[in-house]
Amino acid sequence: MQRLLLGLVTLVVVSIIIFTAVNLLPGDFAQAILGQGATEEAIAGIREQLGLNQSPVTRYFQWLSGVLQGDLGVPLSQAMMQSFSGASTGGNVITVAEQIGPRLSNTLFLAGVSAAIAVPLSITLGVLTALYRNTAFDKAMNISTLSAISSPEFFLAYILILFLAVLNPIFPSLSNIFPGMEFSERLNKTMLPALTLTLAVTAQMMRMTRAALINLLAAPYIEMARLKGLSPMRVIVKHALPNAMAPIITVVALNLAYLVTGVVVVEVVFVYPGIGQLFVDSVKTRDIPVVQACCLIFAAVYILLNLTADILSILSNPRLRHPK
Repeated sequence: MQRLLLGLVTLVVVSIIIFTAVNLLPGDFAQAILGQGATEEAIAGIREQLGLNQSPVTRYFQWLSGVLQGDLGVPLSQAMMQSFSGASTGGNVITVAEQIGPRLSNTLFLAGVSAAIAVPLSITLGVLTALYRNTAFDKAMNISTLSAISSPEFFLAYILILFLAVLNPIFPSLSNIFPGMEFSERLNKTMLPALTLTLAVTAQMMRMTRAALINLLAAPYIEMARLKGLSPMRVIVKHALPNAMAPIITVVALNLAYLVTGVVVVEVVFVYPGIGQLFVDSVKTRDIPVVQACCLIFAAVYILLNLTADILSILSNPRLRHPK
């Protein structure tokens, strides 16, 4: 309960930072809509209609009040259309939540596919590199994963496009998914961005697994298991891995959060219709409610997965469950 309350307090603080940072962005929605030739009177009129001329404190508490009630607001473009068309078209206005919902679902699907590949692969490689540490296999895996994590995501994406979409047309280079698409086709179009994210997060999880296991291999109970004649793989998997789960769970949770919040570049490269692509488009048009909602969702995902990691770490370690 204490961690949950601290998470809520953190989310409120983050909401203040998000609101302040978004409103400090250069440019203006009214100016972006009307163009460079707009008069000061026209810009002031649109800002008044959309409530942008109110004080930042008033707008923040209005936004926070709506968020607490589950209302993320209305995109500025929709609000402007509604103000120009009148109340009769109010039922046709698409809210921020309705706009983000399908995009968030697409991003969660991409993150789920990436996690299904990255987590088992990372833990398996971590176990193998700990088992065969200081060998050619261990060094090769360290070099490969560090090279992948040191490369920018857009570079990894273009390399994968070159080899898996252009030279060897295995997967499509553009992830143009849509509602109602069959699962197999959706998975096929999502595979390249998922592989890009897998390369970006595998190194951290693999190296944490390797380091946690190596730290335990000198423990007395591991020596006793070896003296009993157990195979090295059985010693690591059955005796060392369960006791190394706490740090592994933490780094896995942080990387799962990254799979949701760090997809902006990947979604833009592959034109994937997720929340990252919507975030970039909204920043371009200065659509403040959408940008604030996307940032708040990213922050909430990070806080929730951090809280989940803390709880799972405690549950996986009897010494933390029973500190006395």
